[in-house]
Amino acid sequence: MKKIALLLVLAIHFTFIISCSDDDVAEITDGNSETTEEIDGIDDEVYVEAYADTDFETTDWTDETHSKSADPNYDEVFEDEAVKRIDIIVTEDRWQSMLDDMTDLYGEFGGSGGGPGASGPPNGGPGGGGLTEVDEDPIFVPAEVLYEGKEWYRVGVRFKGNSSLQSSWSSGILKLSFKLDFDEFEDEYPQIDNQRFNGFKKLSLKNNYNDKSMLREKVAADIFRDAGVASSHTAFYTVYVDHGDGPLYFGVYTMVEEVDDTVIDTQFSDNDGNLYKPDGTGASFAEGTFSEDVFVKKTNEDEADFSDIQSVFTALHADNRTTEPETWRTNLESVFDTDTFLKYLAVNTVIQNWDTYGRMTHNYYLYNNPDAEKLSWIPWDNNEALQQGNMQGSLALDFSDLNDTEWPLIGYLYEDATYKAQYDTYLQEVVDNAFNVSTIQAKYATYATLLEPYATTEVTGYTFLNSSSDFQAAISQLNSHVSERATAVSNYLND
Repeated sequence: MKKIALLLVLAIHFTFIISCSDDDVAEITDGNSETTEEIDGIDDEVYVEAYADTDFETTDWTDETHSKSADPNYDEVFEDEAVKRIDIIVTEDRWQSMLDDMTDLYGEFGGSGGGPGASGPPNGGPGGGGLTEVDEDPIFVPAEVLYEGKEWYRVGVRFKGNSSLQSSWSSGILKLSFKLDFDEFEDEYPQIDNQRFNGFKKLSLKNNYNDKSMLREKVAADIFRDAGVASSHTAFYTVYVDHGDGPLYFGVYTMVEEVDDTVIDTQFSDNDGNLYKPDGTGASFAEGTFSEDVFVKKTNEDEADFSDIQSVFTALHADNRTTEPETWRTNLESVFDTDTFLKYLAVNTVIQNWDTYGRMTHNYYLYNNPDAEKLSWIPWDNNEALQQGNMQGSLALDFSDLNDTEWPLIGYLYEDATYKAQYDTYLQEVVDNAFNVSTIQAKYATYATLLEPYATTEVTGYTFLNSSSDFQAAISQLNSHVSERATAVSNYLND
């Protein structure tokens, strides 16, 4: 509400604001120059300055690269065998506002003392703090984005993530994930109305948290798509940030396509359906846990209709599940794409991705394609995939370590003979094709060769590597892992 009120003040005084000096701008705070009130993490002075610079030219704008009329250029933005560079330029004041907001949300930077640069962020900023639970995202600020000699203007930029964001911050590592929204500030800057980045409105730059190979986010997404599961495209980028002192190398990132932008637009026949990003207890689909607050809508937000989700709960927990399994399957399949889920489940279990359904109540989307009128599963956030050891533990191939009533989408389907047979078939297909040992090891070799010069030159305070040798050690672990998983699937199917 405060931000809205301030924008109204700006609108009323717009003619005055654009003609006043920087010193005058500081005076515009509810008519009182003696106080500066914080507004969503940005103080009034900075906020006014952020929207007073409306007189600029979009000289690099072309329809092909910047307009909404252009189709998403996957070959350009998500080129597989390349490491591209992207620069983010943000004013010193706006950058400081982002850091101050992070301190408000998560505590002082480097507070855990657990990582490089723990005494404070490189090149200045807050210091001290720890992890906390919050219900809001970090703030967006306008920034410029440079790529391949072209500029994108007043792009909305914010830090993104959940535990990975907090852990990086509290460990004193400023290699944080970013979200880019290319027309976030179009109301304030009419010149960028419907601005796109080679056809994409929104993109994520993931920081490859807890992944010393820096490959897992990309390779896991590749495997899902190769197995026939709708999933984000991904690509490698080096990220440089200029927040007042020239470009600083923030390290190797993975660019990830946003599900609520182009994934549903290009990988489904109709993009007008309900898209949900579940997060919370009800996202387990355990009986009696449904809550609208858990199934966060990313499309059709103004329509308070969750009947499609409720229909899955009803069909899944029907009394005839074991007495009339054929009828139960028919009813479930009328509202839920069980085939896609079983395919996803086979991939997810083979590659050992623990930070999602079956262990955690997040990191997936559900999309109700109007042409099919049933909810389909979309994986998300794969940086914890493709590894044996972790604190939570990955699910066994036979789900013997799963409580089926707590995770009924897995437990109930696996208990059904027909669905189990389909799951087993998909397991074999995964290791024969999308996660074939020779194919994946060749992919690892190609990607590792591409990344090594950039990964091993990351610097203290902007890296999760303890030494340059960590990178190759992580690649070796990935190569061993794919062989071990092929053996595990063979043993399971032949048992």
